[in-house]
Amino acid sequence: MRKYSTLLFSALFVSASLFAQEAPKKERQQGHTDQNKFRQLKDVLATPNDQRTASGAPGHAYTQQKVDYVMNLRLDEATDRLYGDEDITYHNNSKDHLEYLWLQLDQNMRAPDSKSPLAESNAARSFQTPDKFVSDNMDKPKAFGFNIEAVKYADGRDLPHTINRTMMRINLPKPLAPGEVFKFKIKWNYLINNSVEDGGRSGFESFPDGNKNYTIAQFFPRLCVYNNVEGWQNMQFWGRSEWALEFGDYNVKITVPADHILDATGELQNEKEVLNREQRKRFEKARKSFKDPVFIVTQKEAEENEKQRTTKTKTWHFKANKVRDFAFASSRKYIWDAMAVNINGKTIMALSLYPKEGNPLWEEHSTRVVANTLEEYSKMTFDYPYSKAVSVHAKRQGMEYPMICFNYGRPNPDGTYSDRVKNGMIGVITHEVGHNFFPMIVNSDERQWTWMDEGLNSFVEILAELDYDPNFNTGNLPKDIVRYMSLDQNKLSPIMSQGDYVHNFGPNAYTKPAAGLYMLRQTIMGPELFDYAFRTYSKRWMFKHPTPADFFRTMEDASGMDLDWFWRGWFYTTDYTDIGIKEVKPLYLTNKPNEETKKIQQQYPSYFARLGKLVYLTTEKKDADKSEIETYISGLPSDKKANLEDIPNYMYQVEFEKPGGLVMPIIVELTYADGSKKRETFPAQIWKKDEHKVKRVFTSSQEIKSIVIDPDLETADIDTSNNSWPKQTTNKFDAFKNKAKN
Repeated sequence: MRKYSTLLFSALFVSASLFAQEAPKKERQQGHTDQNKFRQLKDVLATPNDQRTASGAPGHAYTQQKVDYVMNLRLDEATDRLYGDEDITYHNNSKDHLEYLWLQLDQNMRAPDSKSPLAESNAARSFQTPDKFVSDNMDKPKAFGFNIEAVKYADGRDLPHTINRTMMRINLPKPLAPGEVFKFKIKWNYLINNSVEDGGRSGFESFPDGNKNYTIAQFFPRLCVYNNVEGWQNMQFWGRSEWALEFGDYNVKITVPADHILDATGELQNEKEVLNREQRKRFEKARKSFKDPVFIVTQKEAEENEKQRTTKTKTWHFKANKVRDFAFASSRKYIWDAMAVNINGKTIMALSLYPKEGNPLWEEHSTRVVANTLEEYSKMTFDYPYSKAVSVHAKRQGMEYPMICFNYGRPNPDGTYSDRVKNGMIGVITHEVGHNFFPMIVNSDERQWTWMDEGLNSFVEILAELDYDPNFNTGNLPKDIVRYMSLDQNKLSPIMSQGDYVHNFGPNAYTKPAAGLYMLRQTIMGPELFDYAFRTYSKRWMFKHPTPADFFRTMEDASGMDLDWFWRGWFYTTDYTDIGIKEVKPLYLTNKPNEETKKIQQQYPSYFARLGKLVYLTTEKKDADKSEIETYISGLPSDKKANLEDIPNYMYQVEFEKPGGLVMPIIVELTYADGSKKRETFPAQIWKKDEHKVKRVFTSSQEIKSIVIDPDLETADIDTSNNSWPKQTTNKFDAFKNKAKN
């Protein structure tokens, strides 16, 4: 709206509500609690304290535990069994006396007596393949799950313990006081699952020639998180919601067949013992190659190596400090390449391990995608603090661990692949490498709040993928969540739900949070404010345990924006966006009041007498008359006239409606008679007094031919049939869907 028009029209409109009389007592409604969409979130978020402040930062009394592991592991390829023993040192940094310790036994989720399969509804199917029928109804349970051989004090005495499915309680001889350390030992083994046939987040793939690709994780008893506010996080692992883990230092030796290539979390300590001279020479070259990957093991060498079978073994030794987990991958089939990445002057190594079945796709993209991910995530958060990031090819996996991840994406046997396979691989590598930041460093509780790692990670993934390929279809933009948000409400759960019981887990935990944060950055806050606040959150909670409240509060504290309306609507409800144009009225200047205004003038004569001469607006073109406003302007001093633009030739009052429950900014695109366009964004706060309808007046020197709301599908509006004036027969989102189908 032009400058002079704003000043004048504020005096021209006389609202009947200004003169509304108090309703008689008998007509008054009962009182109600505040249900305004912009009410504060203080009634929902945890009360700030000396450990978690109202600003979203860790408080002066914040503490967290530390757990150190020394492990010796042996992989028996002949029996697919992993043997291990560990020395655990638990540091009680809390203010509490601990009567016991809780450990996670994740492999017990697939044990013969696991309750996980029994917790699923399983109706009879009218048809299925014979092998499916046999596997579901006739197969004997496999002997998966941890076989705990011994739990002992550091001096070798038996340590009392209790196993409750996927959790184990260590019964301490006396409460562990604040500042004290407790050391103990566990010896175990377990049968490794075939991740292709049996499923699972780790395991092995078996190839026709008998070779195997081992991607091993959740393989050792490991401590649960304890904090002063919430106590132990010892919720059972049902197979979906992932892990809450403590940081610590790892010293791990892994014995595998001597012809295997292996990589893992941490720094390799015995490079000369496990790599030959040529491999070490190539590694030195890779540490200086910032443009292209360098092969440590070529495909030809891998193909020769996989023909071998040796009974000899080799032990790989890794150390890792300040990590929350440990994983490794081992196979004689691996091709191995690496390149250097410059992160603010620090050299980080990007690496890939993959069998020949992954080529040519993997050698073309994997390590480059790793490097790109480290660069882009570091820009949005903090400089990547570890020394390396490894991408390992596994047929049906997409899982993340500190410094190493397992990723799918396999070409056809003849080496050809579709764009879908390629983009799927690029997407999963970006996503899993990105998990190094969330939750491997910004260490949220995945068991309770899946979105805090998956959603935040999926959001930054969008930016990294678009940097790698500007035309990349991320699948996590606001337009991509529309179908999900349009579902029957019985199939929807708020984002702020524990992951084991939510409907449509993927959209709920990944896409909706990511799309919401993208919307927050691009449409609501703007990149500058958002990026500063997001970096502040990331840096505040590096190597710590943030909660949702810490994220919400930091984003507001660091940006100076009240976003409670957004958190409440997008994260705590299943409301949806639907904003439309209800009515457009052309307006004309006139010297004649309409009948409604005449009645008000008669009712309040003294008020109008003080106002003096007035100009009015009418919807009747025949009553148009600019003479009064022209007379007024002609009488203004020359300096004021100089600041005015021409009297508008066209005026329109637009009434916006909001059938949906969410408040969102109104993005309006005006198209003029000459084909030019103009956009204006009204903040979500435009709905603060009336969440059902609002009105705005648009003025111009030429006729407005059309008005469109949200022309670029930025707000996840589920029904765009009401987004246009004049109304379009085919809405933009339908056109987008039709294009996607083709």
